[in-house]
Amino acid sequence: MKITLSAIKADVGSLAGHERPSSAMLQTVKEYVGKNGKGFIIDFNIFHTGDDISILMSHQRGKLDSKVHKLAWDAFLEATKVAKSQGLYGAGQDLLKDAFSGNVKGMGPAVAELEIEEREAEPFVFFMADKTDPGAFSLPLYLAFADPMYNPGLLLSSEMAKGFTFTIMDVMHTGADKIITLNAPEDLYDIACLLRDLETYVIEGIRARAHPEMECVAVSTTRLHNIAGTYTGKDDPIAIVRVQKQFPDSGEVLSPYVIAPFVAGDNRGSHNTPLMPVKMGETVTYFDGPAIVSAVGLSVHEGKFSEVLDLFDHPVWERVREKVSDKAIELRRQGFFGCAMLGMNELEYTGIMERLKELQKKFVVR
Repeated sequence: MKITLSAIKADVGSLAGHERPSSAMLQTVKEYVGKNGKGFIIDFNIFHTGDDISILMSHQRGKLDSKVHKLAWDAFLEATKVAKSQGLYGAGQDLLKDAFSGNVKGMGPAVAELEIEEREAEPFVFFMADKTDPGAFSLPLYLAFADPMYNPGLLLSSEMAKGFTFTIMDVMHTGADKIITLNAPEDLYDIACLLRDLETYVIEGIRARAHPEMECVAVSTTRLHNIAGTYTGKDDPIAIVRVQKQFPDSGEVLSPYVIAPFVAGDNRGSHNTPLMPVKMGETVTYFDGPAIVSAVGLSVHEGKFSEVLDLFDHPVWERVREKVSDKAIELRRQGFFGCAMLGMNELEYTGIMERLKELQKKFVVR
C-alpha cells in the first residue's frame, strides 16, 4: 500500500515563556484534525516537545498536498486562538504568513514527509527537537547511515553495505532549494566537509542505494530567519526515519544521540548547547535549554499507526541525560565568551549587530 507520512510542526504559543503548549491547545489541535481530516487523513497523532506541537498524519495524497497542509495550518490557527485567549507567550509565533498559499513550506511550520510503499512491517522513528535548528540531526544521521562504529549493519547486512545516498541542502540559500546529492561511502569526506557547518548545510533526505526508490529519511529544513527576515526563534526541526531490514535498526539510529553533540540553540537561540535526548512531552527550563530531542517509535500498517513507544524512556538515557547536564552547565559557565555563544553570522538578526555598528564609530586609528 502506497502512503504518505506527513509531519508538520509549529510553535504557536506556550506556557511560562517557551516551555510547553497548554493542554487546551493540544486538545484543540487533536479535535480539529480529527474532525476536519475525515475522508482523506487515514490516521494521525499529536505530540509536543518543548513548546512545539507536531501533527503526524498518514494519507494517500502525496507530498506537499494542499488539503493536508491546510488542515495542519488551520489547526495551528485554532491553537493560536486558544493561546491568545489564555494570554500565552508567542501566540502564532511560527505562522509567518498572513494567508495559506498551497502548502506550509516557506510559511513557518516545519515539514518532513515520506512517500512510501509500505513493507510487510513498516516501523519508523519520529524525532522532534526543540531550541535548535535542522543541523542538529546531521551528525546523528551521518553516524547512523555512514559509520560502522555506530551502525554495524553496514558490515553485517549485504544490502546496507551498498551504502546510502544523502541529499544535503544549503539552507542559507534563499529562493529555490539548493541541494547536492552525495553517496556514502565514496563521497564520505565530501559529506563530512559540508556537514561540519551545521548552520549552512543540513541533511534533507537519505535513500538506500540498494533500493534507490525507497526514501528512508526526511528532515525539515526550514530556517525561520530566511522567511521572516529577522530572528523569530530557533527552527526546532523534525525528522522521520524508517528503520529495520533495508535500513538501520532502531538501536543503530538512536545510538549516536549518546554523544549529545554541541548544536546551535539555548537561550535566545544564540548559544552552543549539547543536544539532550529526552522523554516525550519534556519541557525546556534551564537557560531555555539545553536543546532537546525526543524520539517516538511506531509502526504503520495500511495507513494506521500502532501504539507509540517512547524510545528515550530507558535507564541508559537517564545516564546520558546526567552527562549532558554536566556538559551544558560547564559551557554555560563561560557565559557570553567565545564558543559559548554562536558566531556573528548567526547573531546578525539580534541587537548585538546594532551595538557593534555603534561601537565601530567610536574606534580611532592610533
